[in-house]
Formats: sequence, C-alpha cells, structure tokens
Amino acid sequence: MMSMYIQQIRKLLDRIEQEGAEAIRRGADKIASAIENGGIVQIFGCGHSHILGEEVFYRAGGLAPVRVIFHEPLMLHEGAVTSSQIERKNDYVDSFIEQEEIRPEDVVIVASTSGKNPVPIDVALSAKEKGAYVIGLTSSAYANEPSRHKSGKRLWEVVDLVLDNYVEKGDAMIQHPSSSIRYGSASTVIGATIIHSLMIEVTNRLIENGYNPPPVFISGNVEGADEHNQKLVEKYQERIPLLS
Repeated sequence: MMSMYIQQIRKLLDRIEQEGAEAIRRGADKIASAIENGGIVQIFGCGHSHILGEEVFYRAGGLAPVRVIFHEPLMLHEGAVTSSQIERKNDYVDSFIEQEEIRPEDVVIVASTSGKNPVPIDVALSAKEKGAYVIGLTSSAYANEPSRHKSGKRLWEVVDLVLDNYVEKGDAMIQHPSSSIRYGSASTVIGATIIHSLMIEVTNRLIENGYNPPPVFISGNVEGADEHNQKLVEKYQERIPLLS
C-alpha cells in the first residue's frame, strides 16, 4: 500500500506540473510585484491547512516577507473537534480578522481543500475588501459541493486566482480491498509542493527583475547566516512581528 500511495501522490504532482503550472506562474507574478512594491505574502488556513503557512514561514531557503495568520482556536492544539466546528461558523472571522494588518499591496493565500466552510471564505472576502490580491489553494473536486457560507459561495468563487491541488473528495488516496474506509491523506503533501513551487517561482522573478540578492533566509547552520538573516528580520519585523 505504501507504493500505491506514493504512486498516487506522484500522479497528482504530475498533474500539477502539467495543468497547474500556468496558475502558479500567474500567482508568482503577483507576489513578486507585491514584494517589489513593499508588500508581503500572508497565508491562512484552518486545521491542517494552517501547516502550509508554517511550511514557508521563517524557512531556510524561503522568502522572508511571509506572514502566517495564526488564530489558535482554528488550529488543533486547543481542541481538534472544536476547531472544525468553529471553521463552520458564519461571521466567526469578525472575532479576529480586524486585528490582522492586511494592506492593498499584499497578497493573501487562503488554503482550504474543500473550500466550503465559512471561515476561509470570510478571510478571503475580508482580504479582498482591504484591497489585497487573494489566492485560493483548494480542490476542484469540491467545486460544486454545497457551501456552508451564508452567501452560498465557495472559496474558488471569491478569490482572484485559484491554485488547484486536485485532491479528491475526502482527502484519502488508499482503500484496502477488505475495507470500506479510505485512508492516506494527500492535501498537505501536495499543498506543500504547490506553495514551495510558488515561492521558488517568486524568487526567480525577483532575481530576474534585478531584486538581487532576493530576500531569502539562509539556514542558521551555514556560516554567515546569522548576520544575513538578522538584516531580513529587521527589514520585515514591523510587518511580521513573529520574526522576533
């Protein structure tokens, strides 16, 4: 079954490379322009989707102007079932989104594989109201699923650009012949690949546009990294306090 899982992941990655590359390039253009004009990338997700923001935040080899919108009740460590229930609440976003500084020059990425729950949709809507360009990382497999948002809209309908992870409904790739239960989640593996691919394309554009060296963190285990990284922290800490 391990080999089957890896094969299924490989198929999804091949599909993203073949069918999703243009959307990733378009997103990279927007993010590179945002960074060149003083903006940052902000990433939001509920439950396991928030991991995708952490994956590229303060990361060796990763861009410095990346901020994650953390809201702990929507993560897992304060209560896993509770976080899922909160994600389904209309207007819950009002309890935290105004505390998040989102500017018109920013790009906001909202990750939600189903794209049907109110909180990610409301974060996307709020970011657009503030003038930011909004990217939705979601799955087209859910494109026609009923929305839980009071507007009836799904994430793909309210963002400026969709990055499709192509993950099937249920987010489970494997089924044993003797069981009706499917298992082997794919969205984190695929989502991490998409978001790293996006950031790599952004970095390439910055270099090609003369923004060189690009604002990329170096591993703290490499000589000279501390001084290099501290300059980036000082540059972006006002916008990204968690770099402290």
